[in-house]
Amino acid sequence: MEKALATAEELLLTIKEYVNTRFEIIKLNAAEKISGIVANLLTVVIVSVVFLFFIGFASLGLAIVLGEWIGKAWAGFFIVSSVYLLIGIILWTARRSIIQMPVMNALIQQIFKNDGED
Repeated sequence: MEKALATAEELLLTIKEYVNTRFEIIKLNAAEKISGIVANLLTVVIVSVVFLFFIGFASLGLAIVLGEWIGKAWAGFFIVSSVYLLIGIILWTARRSIIQMPVMNALIQQIFKNDGED
């Protein structure tokens, strides 16, 4: 009886250690996935800001050049802003296929990636 009780206690301790270890593994996997998602989001934000500054200065220069070429400064800015309006309308009408689906796919891929992949 004593031997069975000692074996049961040992089994109980082993099960407790196993559950604690599994819980730690789950927490570590969650932390890894969340840090990967946050890192990807920060990268996208930083690259987007740099790209937008570049596009902004290029657009300003193009508007000035077009304005001087046409002879009216306002016309160059109007042309550039019209192009941006057209791009905005196209992006708005196709936002699901151009923006939403790729972002969702990237997040899902990051969440469900295999542990062996890097």
